[in-house]
Amino acid sequence: MIVMEIVPVDKRRSKVFLDEDFALVLYRGEINRFGIKEGEELSEDTYQEILKDVLFKRARERVLYLLKASDKTEQELVRKLKDGGYPKEAIEYAVGFVKEHRFINDEDYGKRYVEFNSRRKSEKQIQFELQRKGLDKEMIRDILKEQPVDEEAQIQAYIRKKRIDPQELDRKERSKVMASLGRKGFSYEAVNRVLGANFDDI
Repeated sequence: MIVMEIVPVDKRRSKVFLDEDFALVLYRGEINRFGIKEGEELSEDTYQEILKDVLFKRARERVLYLLKASDKTEQELVRKLKDGGYPKEAIEYAVGFVKEHRFINDEDYGKRYVEFNSRRKSEKQIQFELQRKGLDKEMIRDILKEQPVDEEAQIQAYIRKKRIDPQELDRKERSKVMASLGRKGFSYEAVNRVLGANFDDI
């Protein structure tokens, strides 16, 4: 592989662009240590040495630091490492390390997330956010089946907070309340049960 360009990222680090259409972020001392120069070849042996001696360890330390700050899913860690300029091999190594040592487990993360948010977020909102964090739909469905979200209790809390009396709402007001709850992701059935009206009547 040929070193196409070396571009400074900050005062200490530079991005090394290779002809394989990817880049490495290295400290300047490392660039000198491995004899990396624009327009010259980076041998496979040197690339593997950079991975094993530098980037594997750095990626592992990065994910451990991220997990120390807060829980993360596998996809979130992969995204953070990609954003940090780590190559695929280093990302796979670091994520594999934390999975092997059970520092991350997407199903456990999902269960904790649902437990923490089930009293303040709708089921649809939780599903959306967990999918965005990388959990698959089937896993999310199983978690929510095991730990159901009490949407009716949340809707009741909402109307108490807003000092709404469902019995005193006219058609227009009821429509506005239902639309507001719908935007928060609450299901038709749950809203209908709490407000005691049918959308078809509006």
